[in-house]
Amino acid sequence: MAADPSEDRELAELRERIAVLEQQKAPRREHHRVRSFFAVLLIVLAAVLTPLGVVAAWSKSQVTDTDRFVSTMAPLASDPAVQNALTDRVTAAVMEQLPITALLNEVAPADRPLLDAALGKVGPALTSGLTGFVHDQVLRFVRSDAFATVWTGVLRNAHAAFDKVLTGQGGGAVQIKDDTVSLDLGPVVAAVKERLVANGLGLASKIPEVHTDYTLVQSDAVQKAQTGLRLLDLAGFWVPVLALLCAVGGVLLAVHHRRAAVGAALGMAAAAGLLGIGLSVFRAIYLDKLPAGVDQAAAMAVYDTLVRYLRAAVRMLLALGVVVALAAWLSGSGRRAGWVRHLWQEGLGAVRRAAEGIGMRLGPVGPFVHRWKAWLGWGAVVVAAVVLLTWSYPTGAVVLWIAVVLLAVLAVLEFLDTPADAPAAPPPAGPPAGGDPADGKAAPA
Repeated sequence: MAADPSEDRELAELRERIAVLEQQKAPRREHHRVRSFFAVLLIVLAAVLTPLGVVAAWSKSQVTDTDRFVSTMAPLASDPAVQNALTDRVTAAVMEQLPITALLNEVAPADRPLLDAALGKVGPALTSGLTGFVHDQVLRFVRSDAFATVWTGVLRNAHAAFDKVLTGQGGGAVQIKDDTVSLDLGPVVAAVKERLVANGLGLASKIPEVHTDYTLVQSDAVQKAQTGLRLLDLAGFWVPVLALLCAVGGVLLAVHHRRAAVGAALGMAAAAGLLGIGLSVFRAIYLDKLPAGVDQAAAMAVYDTLVRYLRAAVRMLLALGVVVALAAWLSGSGRRAGWVRHLWQEGLGAVRRAAEGIGMRLGPVGPFVHRWKAWLGWGAVVVAAVVLLTWSYPTGAVVLWIAVVLLAVLAVLEFLDTPADAPAAPPPAGPPAGGDPADGKAAPA
């Protein structure tokens, strides 16, 4: 049987159309691959810059914000391990400067043999007793409220020289010597000197001005950290901004924006988590490499105090990453996300209908919210973002509370959402006319 020429023509035309469509799809697929490659590259770069941005922001805040620096270091004044280490250091400095030898030289030469004979027997006990007395007075001072005031003054004076730690110049209240960063305790020694005189040790009034150091950091990595912190301090504000711009650029460039947003948020949160792990690992390495004579407990307290705002920033980014990823996923077109949104809408709609059933009337508010709900919702999101960005030093708790408040606002909008043509809820059922539902009997006529 001969083939129909019209069918052959239709088949040929169909093949030509398929070929044209395949030629059109190939460049489009190639274009999508290029976009996806650069989107992934930007998101990975944002994740890499995230821990650097956190450290840069921390470094910048410690150098430029005196109150921030004081609040970072102030808790050390009440740490028992640091108090004991400071007591030992100040006691040693005071005992070195007590002019006992000069006082003995004032003894008349005729009485010197008798004094030498007496000191030969009681000298060690006298020295030990005097050291114990000084140590007790210093310990009482560092545990008093007065020491907290002196410590705050030391920190404020130190902050004026703290930027020299980053520039490597040293000097001032914060000093760098080889692999050690130390804090000048001169004001503490001066306060202890006054306390000793007030408590009966008049000899302490002859102690000259003393500048002794308390070690904040001691590690062979100090000079390397100096260079890194110097670079991060110069970068300061721009490293976090660059990380955020890379993340936004990657999301906008991606073919699937919501998936990219979820990936960027989780990637940056994971990078921040790695920074937190790195701080804990470095803590163990740092303590393990300290010299044998260093108080481990005090060194641990100093390290934990120095990095506590870094850890707070890590927790903040973890919370923010999870919140943003969850929000991007819920706003997507996935089946499970659709289920969650459906449950959200139906649940709040049921609450609204129940409230209307007992007499609540929204009037024109319901149709107004229904018409502008999308704009109102995005406005709430923008306000939440502005609050977060303008918060001086947000923490994980701040992020979670902002998310909770935003969720409450969106719930209120969903509750108020009533279409203009929605049927009115029936009024609440009252008791039957002429009867009391309590006893089921009709009232007499």
